[in-house]
Amino acid sequence: MLPVLRRGISILGRDSPIIDIGGRRTFLKLGAAMAGGALFGRGAAEAGTSDAFPPQDAPWSQTLGPGIVDRPYGQPSQFVKDVIRRDVPWLTASKESSVSFTPLQDQTGIITANGLFFERYHGGRASVDPQQHRLMIHGLVDRPLLLTMEDIKRFPSVSRIHFIECPANGGMEWRAAQLNSLQFTHGMVSCAEWTGVKLSALLEEVGLKKEAKWALVEGADAAHMDRSLPIEKCLDDCLVVYGQNGEALRPEQGFPLRLIVPGWQGNVNIKWLRRIQIGDQPWFTREETSKYTELMADGRSRGFTWLIYAKSVITFPCPEKPAKGPGIYEIRGFAWSGKGRITHVDVSTDGGVNWERARLQEPVLPKALTRFTHEWRWDGKPALLQSRAVDETGFVQPTIAELRAARGVNGIYNNNSIQTWQVKADGSVFDVQLS
Repeated sequence: MLPVLRRGISILGRDSPIIDIGGRRTFLKLGAAMAGGALFGRGAAEAGTSDAFPPQDAPWSQTLGPGIVDRPYGQPSQFVKDVIRRDVPWLTASKESSVSFTPLQDQTGIITANGLFFERYHGGRASVDPQQHRLMIHGLVDRPLLLTMEDIKRFPSVSRIHFIECPANGGMEWRAAQLNSLQFTHGMVSCAEWTGVKLSALLEEVGLKKEAKWALVEGADAAHMDRSLPIEKCLDDCLVVYGQNGEALRPEQGFPLRLIVPGWQGNVNIKWLRRIQIGDQPWFTREETSKYTELMADGRSRGFTWLIYAKSVITFPCPEKPAKGPGIYEIRGFAWSGKGRITHVDVSTDGGVNWERARLQEPVLPKALTRFTHEWRWDGKPALLQSRAVDETGFVQPTIAELRAARGVNGIYNNNSIQTWQVKADGSVFDVQLS
């Protein structure tokens, strides 16, 4: 018997975009029909529609298209205009302190397009003049510095691919399935190639005093967002970046300068970075006391829970991308971990009763999104789809029941539980939780 279900509330409705995946069986049928010369009816061929065989010339192939001068900066096709970031209006008091969600259901690879990378603001999007921007490094250092953007770009550059995830990703699902949408349950994660300089190189330039144990990193936005970081992490793999996916940072991603703290909560990846103060103890700012702490069942809070643990989600089928009849499908999804590389992902179609190993698609990088796929022969009966990620430390993605047993249901942050999609007989997909 299948577990009890708790269904989420639909936000996108039944008019959500869908895709048509026929798979190998459809391909074989297609080949047989072509060999027999009976793929399409005579009416289609005579009408000159796209269903004719051989294909007829469509209107767009019979006229010249616009030239290069009409679009100096590339734009998506008009036919994918619905692939956009979305927000939940009631989530926060105002847009200046809100979030937009990446359409993961439409992301085809591990790199998130700059225009679709999720947003999170604490004081609105800052508009910073790079000529006037400065980065100050001071405190327990030998040589305090005030650096211009030109100064920073003189340091040796590096490029790394890393994800950023808001710790509130999935936070509305702690008590029950709330949102019938992949974009809204998991869309506060994105992945990019970041280009800049190692933070360790800047700290070497200023010279750390022996008492230096912590760094306060601060942004130039209206909220002056700030967080305390242990000096060990700063010297390990943190980057001070000015480039994203081959171009300058977008304003919503911290132009002209931001911090990348690989594998740790998104809120410590300070945007519009303006100041790094070195000290001998954490600052216990608002964002690490009142906010971004995990409220436990007994009323206490866990402090300084920076790490993003192993997590995964199936992106097809999902509520926005339902199945379209029985047949062969490729289940697709993403997995990620702040502890390093994903070593494997298991997929279940019966709510976790049985598991099969999925295929990881290259590249598999540490602290980056990893794409996985799995062939599924759907018989048209109701199914419960799940994915379970395991990283190189051996950490196994938990169920929501396991997380609730450890933390209760009062939390908001760090929900890395297994996601369950219920596939109905008609192919529609719903956000549910198993108990």
